[in-house]
Amino acid sequence: MEKPYSQYCKARRETFAQKLQEMHISAAVFEDTEDRRDSSIRYFTGHPGDAILVITAKGESMLCPWDENIANSMADVEKILPFTKFSRNSIKALATMLRKLHVPEGSRIDIPPYMPYPTFLHYVDELQSYNILCREKSSHEVAVKMRGIKDKYEVKCIQEAAKVTDQLINLLEEGIKNGTIKTEADAALLIERESRLAGCEGTGFNTLAAGSNRSFGIHCFPPYTAAPIAQEGLSIIDFGVVKDGYTSDVTLTFAAGKLSATQEKQLDLVQNAYNSALEFYQSGIPIKMAAAKADAVFEKAKCSMPHSLGHGIGLEAHEFPIIKQSIPQEIAFLPGMVVTLEPGLYNPLCGGCRLENDILITENGQEVLTHSRIIRL
Repeated sequence: MEKPYSQYCKARRETFAQKLQEMHISAAVFEDTEDRRDSSIRYFTGHPGDAILVITAKGESMLCPWDENIANSMADVEKILPFTKFSRNSIKALATMLRKLHVPEGSRIDIPPYMPYPTFLHYVDELQSYNILCREKSSHEVAVKMRGIKDKYEVKCIQEAAKVTDQLINLLEEGIKNGTIKTEADAALLIERESRLAGCEGTGFNTLAAGSNRSFGIHCFPPYTAAPIAQEGLSIIDFGVVKDGYTSDVTLTFAAGKLSATQEKQLDLVQNAYNSALEFYQSGIPIKMAAAKADAVFEKAKCSMPHSLGHGIGLEAHEFPIIKQSIPQEIAFLPGMVVTLEPGLYNPLCGGCRLENDILITENGQEVLTHSRIIRL
C-alpha cells in the first residue's frame, strides 16, 4: 500500500542521486543508531530510525533496519535487508548492501561525517575494496541543505503541527488564567497529554517551562520542575509538537504582576526586534540581514541577544539554516524554508523574555504558522 509520502521520498532520492553523480560518488551511507541519530533516513524513506540506508548514484536504495516490522510498515525504499542478519555489525551489513546494490569495487563511498575516527578506520580496514570517505563538504551536507527546503508534504506536516501548537498556546493561557496550571510541571504535562490526544507523535524536544526564578536561562535546567509558573515577573514556556515526523518550535512569555522598568524594557525590546526582523523573512533576502536588524534593535539599547535569531525546523528542532549575522551573504531565504524567529533577552536578576514563532517562506512573502506571543497577566 502506497504511503502518503512515497512519491516525495522517491523524488528526494532521485534528486540526491543526481547530486552524487555530479560529485563522482557511487553511494552514500546514512546511519541512525542510539549514539548517532540522523533524520535523513526518515527524510529519504519515511522509516523513523535505527537503520542503515544506502543510496547509490544510480538512484537505487536499500534500508537495513533494526526493526523489520516497522520498516515493512513505514519505509518507502526499493529493498529492505534486516539488520538481524549481521549480528548488529554495521560494517558487515554495509558490505553486503554495497554488493547487493552492485556498487563496483574501487568506488568512492561517502560514510557519515559524524562517524568517530576509530570507527572510520574500521570501515577503511574492513572495506578495502572501496574508497571509503569520511569528510566535511560531503554528500551528507547536500542532504542537510535539501532538507532545508520543504516540499508540499513536509509543509503540510508542519502546518498541522502548528495548528496543534496554537491550540496548546490557547490552553496554556486559559489554564494559567483560571488557575488550573500552577506549576512548571502542570504546563509541561498538559503539552505532553494534549499533543498526544491531538494525534501528534509527541513533543519535538523536552518542553522548557521556567517560572520567574528560572527564566534567566536561555534553556532552563532542568527543563521543568514543580516550581510555580506565571507568578510575579517573567516566565517562559518553550515547546514543540511532532506531526508525522515534523516538529513545531515556539516560545511564549508570561508577564505577571507589576514589572520593573528593566523587565518592561526587555519586553518592549524583544517585541520590537521580532517585528523589525519579521519584515526581512522574505524570499531572496540574505538571511544575515534579518539577524542584523534584530541585533541593531538590541545594540541601540546597549544590550545583546546571546543566541541566534532563529533556525530551520523539520524532522529535527534545529536544522539548516541558522539565522545569524555570521552566515555567508549568499545564503538567502528561499521558498519552502520553515524557520523560527525568536529574539530573546535574559537577566539573572529580572528573568528572561523570548518570543518565538515558525515562519514559512513563500514565493511572495511569508506565512506565520504559529501565533505565540507575550501574554500579560
